[in-house]
Amino acid sequence: VVLAIGRKLVKMLNQQKGMRAVLIRDGDYYLGLRKRIAKARAHQADLFVSIHADAFRDPKVRGSSVYTLSRIGASNEAARWLAERENSADLVGGVSLEDKDDMLASVLLDLSQIGTLQASSEAANRVFSELKTLGKTHKRKVQQAGFVVLKSPDIPSMLVETAFISNPDEERRLRDPKHQTKVARALMKGIRDYFKYQPPPGTWLAANQRTRKHVISSGDTLIAIANRYQISVKRLRHVNDLKNDTIRIGQVLQIPPGS
Repeated sequence: VVLAIGRKLVKMLNQQKGMRAVLIRDGDYYLGLRKRIAKARAHQADLFVSIHADAFRDPKVRGSSVYTLSRIGASNEAARWLAERENSADLVGGVSLEDKDDMLASVLLDLSQIGTLQASSEAANRVFSELKTLGKTHKRKVQQAGFVVLKSPDIPSMLVETAFISNPDEERRLRDPKHQTKVARALMKGIRDYFKYQPPPGTWLAANQRTRKHVISSGDTLIAIANRYQISVKRLRHVNDLKNDTIRIGQVLQIPPGS
């Protein structure tokens, strides 16, 4: 069921100008959880979407859900990356941690994770909004969890539970090719909207993007915002005529095209 939805989604995304989607698996076989992340990294993915069908012992439970990585899950994964960095050739945000001391590696990883968690939340909320148009959702908002497939420190990631296959009505809908198309289209719209809002640097989408705005919220820092949009702090200061790194809640920053 979910593979059929995934195939439809890939086809739809590849029809969008400036976008390219690939399947982590294209058959009925199991692929290890961390191998899925590794494959996404090998493709230099700008977004990772894991599609599932939920199940529960109570057949009355129903509705779709969207998950992003929890803060605890992010913290645990950061510890794992730091512990294993000497034996890993992986890059985090394009930077190797192998030759960095503990303090610098920790700071670089933390900055990468902050931007990734924010981007994951933005993408997930847009997908969740589209799923709500199809019917009941299991929860009222995007949820957080420590799922392994969400743990890449530099690839925004989400896990989508399309429905409860343990619910007879939802199982019937999930097996209907027409409903599968509706689900895939909802996912495509959410993903497309996210990339229009936050196009990856150096892409056609970024080159054709107008100036964006970022409204400062609690916890924001200039360096985290710069990392999120992959722009230098110096350029961000220049575009917004900032004399220093001081920002305030509610302040609106201009994010230049191509960033």
